[in-house]
Amino acid sequence: MTASKDEGSGVPASSRGSWSSFLKSIASFNGDLSSLTAPPFILSSTSLVEFSAYWAEHPNIFVAPAKEPDPEKRALLVLKWFLTTLHEQYCSRSEKLGSEKKPLNPFLGELFLGKWEDDGNVGETRLVSEQVSHHPPVTAYAIDNEKHGVHLEGYNAQKASFSSTINVKQIGHALYSLTPPGGDSSDRETYLITLPSLHIESLIYGTPFVELNKSTYIVSSSGYVARIDYSGKGWLSGKKNSFNAILYNEKEGEKKPLYTVEGQWSNTWVIRDARSKKEIDKYSAKSEKIVPLKIAPLEQQDLYESRRAWSDVAAGIARGDMDATSTAKSKIEVAQRGLRKIEREEGREWQRRFFKRLTPTDDDKAFTTLAEKLGWSDSSGNGIETDKTGGVWRFMPEAAKDAVPPYHSEGGRGLGLTTGAGEPASAEVSQFSGAEGDVSDKGKTAA
Repeated sequence: MTASKDEGSGVPASSRGSWSSFLKSIASFNGDLSSLTAPPFILSSTSLVEFSAYWAEHPNIFVAPAKEPDPEKRALLVLKWFLTTLHEQYCSRSEKLGSEKKPLNPFLGELFLGKWEDDGNVGETRLVSEQVSHHPPVTAYAIDNEKHGVHLEGYNAQKASFSSTINVKQIGHALYSLTPPGGDSSDRETYLITLPSLHIESLIYGTPFVELNKSTYIVSSSGYVARIDYSGKGWLSGKKNSFNAILYNEKEGEKKPLYTVEGQWSNTWVIRDARSKKEIDKYSAKSEKIVPLKIAPLEQQDLYESRRAWSDVAAGIARGDMDATSTAKSKIEVAQRGLRKIEREEGREWQRRFFKRLTPTDDDKAFTTLAEKLGWSDSSGNGIETDKTGGVWRFMPEAAKDAVPPYHSEGGRGLGLTTGAGEPASAEVSQFSGAEGDVSDKGKTAA
């Protein structure tokens, strides 16, 4: 079959040499994406640590399950919320910028903090995202809505390989929890969410975009399970970003689904009652507006907050000045390597600020019970690929409560700045103490 466009047609003429070299370099690639050196025109000025915000850019949908008294419908609303996140997580960047871009590789200890403000009904929703490991690269995150008692936390790493295109296996999981209406802490419901595998389409043309594949699951402590099957456009049939999902009661099995969902996660999809075949909801990803995430102004951020830390790199990319970009990027990378050397010499490890590492033997019953249902692990939590994520990462709410900068005791030396350890890392502003900052439309700036 003849291709509809020429190889490299989306690549600027001045960059075709570097793009060709890039394609050759990934032909035998197998590892984490952070080690890939991409040509300048495909670089993003946004760090991967910011991507955690995609989980809650529709706060009203994020908290909706907590308002539903019926457990079956609650599980359906959790599935709906998850499906609404896919467009922002895997499609919004290519729609706004013309193609997918390679994000900045976060440094150890990098932070992204913000909040979605209360609209009068939803309440305030807060985000904490931290790079908890650099080798392997792992981002951990927590999102809380206190008004409705909804909490999400998780972590993820990626392992990439090349077979005609870049294939990415996402390692990690998310845990969504809520208290049902009229319940208390002993009635807490938990949902374990697995992460989709993906590959990059249209790479050879220089206009890459994400396509999801295989299946993911949402399994709940209330006895409901959702399975989402992803498919893309083939040579002869199908639509890109297609999926089919079912929700069923684990006692009855997936051959007796309660609800089905089908469509395109990047566009429109429909929920039907599997028993009556009646359409009960329809969602249009492109018409649903996101709520802007509010972060502190750049000059008031902690030194380790992502946008402040990478500001010189982002400015260089925006100007198209790759020498300045490389210099600013190397400054941070060299400082990070120097700090790791000091830690090794002193026999200590970098202290995570808002997350802690668990081992399979630690008490994490809500997770291990659900993971065992999926066949992920045994009752002790073995088999979760902790070697690929540096452990299982869990949020420490007590560390975030009333936290104020500086968030790390190292000061600026981990970033190649003159500030010494223990010196103030920023102005006295905290995302956790209600400080006001500039509104940042994450959907516009992420790349």
